[in-house]
Amino acid sequence: MSQRTLHTLFKPKSVAIIGASNGAKRAGNVVMRNLLSSGFSGPIMPVTPKYDAVMGVLAYPNIEALPLKPDLAIICTAASRVPAIVERLAQFGCKVAIINASGMANQLDEEGLNLLTLTRAHAKRYGMRILGPNSLGMMLPNLGLNASLAHTSALPGKIAFVSQSAAICTTVLDWANNKGIGFSSFISLGDATDIDFDELLDFLGRDSRTTAIMIYIDSVNEKRHFLSAARAAARNKPILVIKSGRSLEGTTAAKLHTGGEVGNDAVYEAAFRRAGMLRVNDLVELFAAVETLAHSAPLQGERLAILSNGGGPAVLGLDQLILGGGKAATLDDDTFDKLNALLPDTWSGQNPVDIGGDADAKRYTQSLDILMNADVADAILVLHSPSALGDSIEIADSIIELVSKHPRRHKVNVLTNWSGEDSAYQARKHFNRAGVPTYRTPEGAVGAFMHMVEYRRNQKLLQEVPQSIPDNIPTDAQLARSLLQRAIADNKQVIETHEASAILKAYGLNTIETHFAASAERAAEIAEQIGYPVALKVQSPDIHHKSDVHGVMLNLTSHQEVLQAADAMVGRVHSINQDADIQGLIVQKMALTAGTQEIRVAVTHDPVFGPAILLGEGGSEWQPSTDAAVALPPLNMTLARYMVIQALKTHKLKDRHLPLGLDMNALCVMLTQISHLIIDCPEISGLDLNPVLCAGEQITLLDVNIQLNANAQDNTNRLAICPYPKELEEHAVLKNGLEIMLRPILPEDEPKHLAFDNSLSDEDRYKRYFGVRSKMTHEEMAVLTQIDYAREMAFIATTKGADGDDITLGAVRASIDPDNTEAEFAMAVRSDHQGIGIGKLLLEKLIAYYKANDTELLTGFTMFENRNMASLAKKLGFSVTFDMEEHLIKMDMPLKPKQD
Repeated sequence: MSQRTLHTLFKPKSVAIIGASNGAKRAGNVVMRNLLSSGFSGPIMPVTPKYDAVMGVLAYPNIEALPLKPDLAIICTAASRVPAIVERLAQFGCKVAIINASGMANQLDEEGLNLLTLTRAHAKRYGMRILGPNSLGMMLPNLGLNASLAHTSALPGKIAFVSQSAAICTTVLDWANNKGIGFSSFISLGDATDIDFDELLDFLGRDSRTTAIMIYIDSVNEKRHFLSAARAAARNKPILVIKSGRSLEGTTAAKLHTGGEVGNDAVYEAAFRRAGMLRVNDLVELFAAVETLAHSAPLQGERLAILSNGGGPAVLGLDQLILGGGKAATLDDDTFDKLNALLPDTWSGQNPVDIGGDADAKRYTQSLDILMNADVADAILVLHSPSALGDSIEIADSIIELVSKHPRRHKVNVLTNWSGEDSAYQARKHFNRAGVPTYRTPEGAVGAFMHMVEYRRNQKLLQEVPQSIPDNIPTDAQLARSLLQRAIADNKQVIETHEASAILKAYGLNTIETHFAASAERAAEIAEQIGYPVALKVQSPDIHHKSDVHGVMLNLTSHQEVLQAADAMVGRVHSINQDADIQGLIVQKMALTAGTQEIRVAVTHDPVFGPAILLGEGGSEWQPSTDAAVALPPLNMTLARYMVIQALKTHKLKDRHLPLGLDMNALCVMLTQISHLIIDCPEISGLDLNPVLCAGEQITLLDVNIQLNANAQDNTNRLAICPYPKELEEHAVLKNGLEIMLRPILPEDEPKHLAFDNSLSDEDRYKRYFGVRSKMTHEEMAVLTQIDYAREMAFIATTKGADGDDITLGAVRASIDPDNTEAEFAMAVRSDHQGIGIGKLLLEKLIAYYKANDTELLTGFTMFENRNMASLAKKLGFSVTFDMEEHLIKMDMPLKPKQD
């Protein structure tokens, strides 16, 4: 990946069109026409041996005849000619090529080589980047560049749109032009053989001309790169995503469309949510959300007031708000009094504020002014239904004028819905031109507002500090892995409850006392030993859900009952499935179930995103996509809590309010420990805990099924999100005898890291922040502690205080560019612990980490006043230079040996 060549994609100074044509219906003609009509100021160079000129522009017979190296080439030829053209362009020095041709992945050249593989190899050899194939092209309206096959140009604006589907591109373009909504960039990915979502999200997340990003996805190729880039970009600006394949049939069609791997839609949903992206379900919803983002300031809160000239539409809007989990604004006494003095006696007297069917422009603006001035709402939805007593366009224009001049226009968002067709359509046009969000229905307007709310909630979730798991709950990866590996060595593919107990106990997960019996007589003996009542279950690798074949008997209270139940059960199972291999019987101590609730937890392997954790109701009949809340590991206590809340909110989990039912903290601890188990043990390919008995703080796994993976992968490729790298923890003793731990930072460290930052002396703060700096806010500290280990690293040094709590003594952090070329570091040590070797140990650890990461260069800056830092860097092998103009010391260390 190279962001440097992507820079050329977004700022090309010259364009060549390979296969340019004067034939009206040819791709080379459409691209030429679009380039010439869009106002691009750089050279536009058609390449074709057929014509001396294309559309009046001097043409060149071949690539070698071009007068300069084009930054961007658009290849408009048949697929069979593309590999040779790409090779010549790359040799000539072209940086980026857009390929329109489709079907390359399924075509071979005369020597039997795959066209796409060949094209990719040529481009890679010379460092050229490819957009496509099967790409409609791209538009950069701010540069006047339309390098596409689209039927029309995009308007300039601040929204970036990236799509895998060319048809979706043209649909969105038509709609946006009709609404007057513009784009900073408009990109058709096509088959994404080289440039993909992750690099574009990285670039657009940093692009100052882009305030929001929209993406259309059929499938994701690089899960970790995609999620890492999306999480980074979503911290800075909203990302709206629409994904095809919500149904099984749609998923199959999406695979045929892009050739991507088919994943479970519920897992995609969990991935989008985890990255802080907003998913919309269809194009109508996408357009509504985009309109809001294009014209709105960030929400200050979630309270919505509705102002309307009719009760019906206002109630429809309010219903949509409440059912969608939104908050209606409440009028305070002062606002009520002001509205009461202004409006007729028949007004509603509450929110929604119904100002009467005869409301004219003056009444609308005066009411809106009162609501905008009051601190009762964060957004106001203005509704208008057609009325013979109020001019629709005049009211719209008066609202536009008020909003444009109002001093609180950036604090209170105003949305509008003008219902109806003829006059309402003209009014909506006026709103569009003025940049006031407008919608055709009250429900559409509220839906768009809820997207803003959801985005705000996502951002707040990203900043929440997770509580730590209690210290008395074990996490013993070594024990669990040794037991799993022993089972794999014994050629086992599945471990069930009676064998799983020790593995789960290593993570503080409790099973009920369970024993295997090879015969009915042995089962009866075991029952006597463990005490009645007992449960008896058939044990067979051919039966996944024992209760479905009547293979479970509960509350057996005597030796005789166990014998009778065993014979009856085996007979029943054989009558239903005569080929079932019955290995024996499982005997369990009966759990006390009065006042408790049963749930189900599972882990599945998604072909796109890897392991996913599922939470839902107990029972054998469930579809993960419809019956379970889904989350991606790693989970911490905050993310686990969010998962439980999602499950309850969407009724995938029902709180029956039983005396010993669901306990939020206990559930979160269990889910977090299951996440740790899955991360630590790649030997587990799947897990089904069904049922799980919730009795308040006590959670017991009644039936366990662990599926094993003999070809266990490491976490580099297995997990979608890089987990906490526990293997980087190490202990050290300082020269004064103090024992410390060096480890990567965790989200849970936020309070202690804030205390560490506050402990720095004014002088140390000045050196660290290159100037006077006020104390960190919670939001700022959340960004520093909730890092993505795939793209940055922070090591901290901690020691135990007198109360047994960790104290942070020092920190070093570095962020890396997307090309893994350069990591820039910064470091600080607690003012009262300097000079005892903490800084040296931290910096050595960072150097070792980035060497192992194959990063090329580690670099840092410090102030002239911080000579100690420069001296330490020099001792460790950095080259140190002084920048007199900037008054800074620069420290550089190449980490890779120079190639001969």
